Amino acid sequence: MTHSLLFVLLQAPGGGGGTLQLVLLGGMILVFWLFMIRPQAKKAKIAKKFQEDMQKGDKIVTIAGIHGKINKINDDGATVEIETSPGSYLKIEKSAISLEWTQNLNKATTPAEKK
Repeated sequence: MTHSLLFVLLQAPGGGGGTLQLVLLGGMILVFWLFMIRPQAKKAKIAKKFQEDMQKGDKIVTIAGIHGKINKINDDGATVEIETSPGSYLKIEKSAISLEWTQNLNKATTPAEKK
């Protein structure tokens, strides 16, 4: 079906070339949306849910590579206080916590704790 439509567009006298260009432009926009915008939006949604679900005691890694444990979720909702070593605390933005590195950290520590 697609091949016959393309053939008709190529054979159409006069304005057929403009229609083909429009179809190709639409196809390029669709491909761009499927491979670039949609996955990025999905990733952002997952990261936002991760940040909202954080609780006191969770082990995290920041995008700067700082490891710590959440000691307190501040009232502003955008920052947390983490304990990097006993008695040493840092106030950081929730957005500075790396989803991937935190998941990898928790995957690595889970089997060790079960033994």
